[in-house]
Amino acid sequence: MLSWFAGNARTLPWRGRVSPYRTWVSEVMLQQTRVGTVVPYFDRWMARFPSIRHLAAASQSSVLGVWEGLGYYSRARNLHRAARLIVRDLDGNIPSGGSALRALPGVGEYTAAAISSIAFGKDEPALDGNIRRILARVFCVKAAVNSGVGKEQLRDLAARHLPKGRAGEFNQALMDFGSAVCLPRRPRCDACPLDDLCGARRLGIQDQLPARERRQPKPHVLLCAAVVRRQGRVLIARRASKGLLGGLWEFPKTSLDRIPRGLRQLESRLASGVPGAPALRLQRPEPLTVIRHAYSHFRVIVHAYVCTTRSRSTQPALRWVRIDRLSKYAMGRIDRTIADRLWHLPGRSGG
Repeated sequence: MLSWFAGNARTLPWRGRVSPYRTWVSEVMLQQTRVGTVVPYFDRWMARFPSIRHLAAASQSSVLGVWEGLGYYSRARNLHRAARLIVRDLDGNIPSGGSALRALPGVGEYTAAAISSIAFGKDEPALDGNIRRILARVFCVKAAVNSGVGKEQLRDLAARHLPKGRAGEFNQALMDFGSAVCLPRRPRCDACPLDDLCGARRLGIQDQLPARERRQPKPHVLLCAAVVRRQGRVLIARRASKGLLGGLWEFPKTSLDRIPRGLRQLESRLASGVPGAPALRLQRPEPLTVIRHAYSHFRVIVHAYVCTTRSRSTQPALRWVRIDRLSKYAMGRIDRTIADRLWHLPGRSGG
């Protein structure tokens, strides 16, 4: 693996100049996100927050703004919280040990091992999806890799075969190898330097491994979004700082058990579900768009409607914003899609 890595390592911005901070940020960004997607976000992040002290001094809204579009926003909030803890309690020094790293918000077993081995040279095996897949195939692990038994077997194999003093290089080699050769589907066994060692290849079951326990199907949630217009502006609300999409801005939403029939029923549903809406007296709802989106544990279908009002809400969590200023407010993918659709409405800027 180390020989293969010497000639095939990917050129990535966080590898060009290794530091605990850059490794930490890259590993958090790479959680559940492809490398190609992460690279431009990493570059923008480092331009805006070049050090942990810059990140700790930033506002949450600016952090979320740089992160917008990368998804799983709790990662950005955890980076921000952890940076402030490290600056306050550790004089800005990221801890090198696995247990101390795991105590930081958003740092789990894999991320701690990756930071410890890559940035600090510790002999720590890191088990991401690529590494689990390679180990399961080479050593023909039949247990489901997401089961307790499977995780324990893979952890033991990774630790026993770790080259001492070169763990960081070895972990990165396996990550790159899993992305380029030992692919989830149709692995490139003809280009594999482990071909003679691979138990799954010898048995012809490489496409069947790694085994996984079946997951329950994701539930569906039906939502209604209200794009409330008043004097050329639209109403947006800030989500609570914790939880899904915490701290981001959105168009007010309410859950639905079914799609309302008729404008009067829709007006009533919006008024009862949108914060401050009873006082706003929403009028003339018109369909704008339907958006389907999948989160990690559920799927949503959002029916967005444009409606008007002559009233003005004074609730602090609500804000009236010109359409041409919506890009200044960090939003999740659904609400950014709705905001982009508003450019096709007549009188969109409205002064």
